[in-house]
Order: sequence, then C-alpha cells, then structure tokens
Amino acid sequence: MRQTLAAAFATLLLAAPIAPLHAAGGGGNDSTPECADGKVWDKEAQKCVVKSSAIDDDSIYEYGRMLALNGRYGEAIEVLSLASDKSDPRILNYLGFSHRKQGRVEVGLGYYEEALRANPDYTLAREYMGEAYIQLGDVAAARNQLDEIGKRCGTGCDEYAELARQIDAYLKG
Repeated sequence: MRQTLAAAFATLLLAAPIAPLHAAGGGGNDSTPECADGKVWDKEAQKCVVKSSAIDDDSIYEYGRMLALNGRYGEAIEVLSLASDKSDPRILNYLGFSHRKQGRVEVGLGYYEEALRANPDYTLAREYMGEAYIQLGDVAAARNQLDEIGKRCGTGCDEYAELARQIDAYLKG
C-alpha cells in the first residue's frame, strides 16, 4: 500500500505543478520552492532533488500543505498519508484541514484533536479547529479555541486574528 501511495505521490509531483503560495496562515515556511518536473524540494538539503521512494516527512508535509492550501484536498490527503510519523502534529493538522474542506468536518476535528494531543500549543491547529466548530454552528466551542490561542500567543498573533474574524463574520451572518 505504501509503495502504491509513493507512486501516486511521484505521479503528483510530475503531473501537476503547484502555484507558489502567497497566503498566510501556514504555520511554517510559506515559500517552499517549486521544483522542475521529476524533482521535489528536500528541506534538509535545501535544494530540489530527484524524487525517491524514501521521501522524508518534512518534504511530504511541505508538499501536502501546498496541495491543501491550493484547494487540492484529496491529493493532499494522499500525500500526507505517506508520512512515516503518523503523530506529527503538522501532518495531522493538514489532514484535518483537507478533510474539513471536503465536508468531513467531524473527521477533520478528530485530526485536530490528535494534533493538539501531540502539541497543545499548536495554535494553527486550534485556529482550524475553531473554524470547524463555526462550520458546525458551535460558536461557544470556537470561542474556546480563540481563548486558548490567546493564552498561547496573545491577541496579536495571526491565528487569533483570523479565528476572531471568522467568528465575527459568522455572527454577522
């Protein structure tokens, strides 16, 4: 199964170039370089390298994150599922994000909860969890996540501002 997914990942790398990201809120490096066909960005080497079946989790995360933030949720789920560390909160967060964006909000919440068990201070997962609660109409739970974000990074951080904006927009209907 893992070899099949690795082949799918390699196919994705060859078949569909990703536009560079300029959006905020990624919880990490927002400028993963685009590589030529047949190559993938290797975070450790800091260069594009020929793809292999032993792609490291950081590269899987970066590519899966780019897919998710570009609205390619199904592909993001396939790529992120290749990670060898199934407890990496970054991987779990973007699995949650991708499932939620595909309408599986409860599944997304499960991934966010796992990410927060691994790292309770991961404010991006808390922001996305709050957005999931808004989708479910549970403003109290979304506000709880907003409060938790405020405790961890203050009211001036991006995650706090974005979730506060989303709550406001929801309440204004």
